[in-house]
Amino acid sequence: MIYERYLKTTVAQDLRERMVFIGGPRQVGKTTFALSFLSHPSEKHPAYLNWDNIKVRSSLLKGELPPREKYLVLDEIHKFARWRNLVKGFFDTEKSARAFIITGSARLDYYRRSGDSLQGRYHYYRLHPFSLPELSRSATAADLEKLLKFGGFPEPFLRGEEKFWRRWQRERIRRVIYEDIRDLEQVKEISLLELLAEELPHRVGAPLSIKNLKELLQVSHETVERWVKILERMYYCFRLPPYGPSTVRAVKKEQKLYLWDWSLVPEAGEKFENFVACQLLKYCHFREDTEGYRMELRFLRDVDRREVDFVILEEGKPLLAVECKTGEKTINPALYYFKERTAIPSLYQVHLGKKDFERNGIRVLPLTTFVETLRLP
Repeated sequence: MIYERYLKTTVAQDLRERMVFIGGPRQVGKTTFALSFLSHPSEKHPAYLNWDNIKVRSSLLKGELPPREKYLVLDEIHKFARWRNLVKGFFDTEKSARAFIITGSARLDYYRRSGDSLQGRYHYYRLHPFSLPELSRSATAADLEKLLKFGGFPEPFLRGEEKFWRRWQRERIRRVIYEDIRDLEQVKEISLLELLAEELPHRVGAPLSIKNLKELLQVSHETVERWVKILERMYYCFRLPPYGPSTVRAVKKEQKLYLWDWSLVPEAGEKFENFVACQLLKYCHFREDTEGYRMELRFLRDVDRREVDFVILEEGKPLLAVECKTGEKTINPALYYFKERTAIPSLYQVHLGKKDFERNGIRVLPLTTFVETLRLP
C-alpha cells in the first residue's frame, strides 16, 4: 500500500514561491516523498540529484542542472561544506522556471548556520514517521498494535516482518553513526557513540542523567552532552524540557529523552509513552512548519514527584496535558492536582483499552480516539 504523506499539499503550495527543505530521520521516507513531485517517481529520474553520486556531484559543482525539469530534488547536499552558496546560486538563477526540494538525514536548520545566505528563500519541514491518522482517519486497534511493534518508518512497517525489522534496525543505526555522523561531525571515539545509541532506548521516559551515562562510557560530562546533541541533530532522539508554571513547585532542569523510532524501546509502558511523545511532537512540528506557530512539547513534574507525561504549549501558553497509561482503570492523581493549580485548559489520559469517559474534568479515552479528537496529522 502507498500512502500520500501528510505534508504533500502544503509543500506543493510553498514550492510555487520558495525552495522547500525536508529534514528528518534516515529512511523516514524523505527521498520517496520528494520524488513524488516528479513526473516519474524514481531515483533514476534526471531531476533527482544525489550528492553521494560522484557524477552528480561533479555536475553540480560545475553549475550544471538537467534541462527542462520543473522540479529538482537535491538529496544529501548538506554534506558539502559550501552547500548554502551553491543552492543559493541555483535558486536565484532558476527560481522563475524551477522548484527546488532539498532533503537530508540531519537537521538542515542546524547545518545551514554560520551566516545563512538562504534566508527568505526556503521553508523548512520535518518529516515524521507514520502516525495513526496518516494511516487511516479511522485508525483501529490493529493499526496501533502494528505501529507499536514495527515503528512508523515506512519500510519495516509496510513489510510487517519481525526478522526484517531486526536486520533493518541494525543496518540503519550503523549507517547513521558510521556514515551520517562521520560525514558531518568530528567524533574520535565513534564506537563509544554507538554504545551510547544502544543504551538510550533503556533511558526513555525518565529524567536523563548525563552523569550516569558519563560513568558508563568513561568519558567527560561535556563529551556525553555533545554526543547526545549530535544524535538529536541526526533525528535519532529528542529531549523534552520541563514545563514550570509559577503556581507549582515544578522541576526546572531535568529533561526526558525519547527516540524517533519508538520500536527500539524494550519495555511496553515506556514504548507506549515514547509512541505518544512522537505523535504529539509530530503535531507540534506540523503546526510550526505549516502555520508558523511557536509550539513546544514539554512534561510537567514537581519536586514531590507528581508528574504528567506531556504538556503542549502554543506561543508559550499551555493548550493541553496528556498522561499515558497502558491500562484504562485508574486515573493518575497528578492530573487532578495540576488541574487545580495550573492554567492548562484540557487534560487527557490516553490508554490502549476501549473505555471513554470524563471524570471531574479529566478525559480518559483510547489513543485511537484521542488522535482523532486532536486532529493529529
